[in-house]
Amino acid sequence: MAQAHMGDRVKLHYTGTLADGTVFDQTEEGAPLEFTLGAQEVIPGFEEAVVGMQPGEERTVTVPAAEAYGPHRADMVAHVERERFPGNPAFKVGQQLEITQEDGTKLVATVTDVTPTTVALDANHPLAGKDLTYTITLVTIMGDACAL
Repeated sequence: MAQAHMGDRVKLHYTGTLADGTVFDQTEEGAPLEFTLGAQEVIPGFEEAVVGMQPGEERTVTVPAAEAYGPHRADMVAHVERERFPGNPAFKVGQQLEITQEDGTKLVATVTDVTPTTVALDANHPLAGKDLTYTITLVTIMGDACAL
């Protein structure tokens, strides 16, 4: 039976969970994830787990933070004076804001704390610093994407 190799286009279903069992992502029923192995379309640890799988095979792997979204970086958290926000908006923990940096690039930051004088903004990916467990079922291998 065929095994998935780098360069193959694959379709699969997955459920991603955190250490406490919380599901953070999964494919929708009937709509598998499709990507090319080696094209860096998914996180490296997830991609590596699929290599060598056969259609119909199920595999559960834990991807360490370093092979997923990296460590949680303290330098990506800022405590901003509320007076820097025009109009004194109401902030809520968990709220996401799009921020334009001085060089014009945009990033998304999550409000992690609100005080009467400051707002804590975390620009880390929400899954940074977390080991991720995936249960993966390979649906099909469509062959070498370069040859299609």
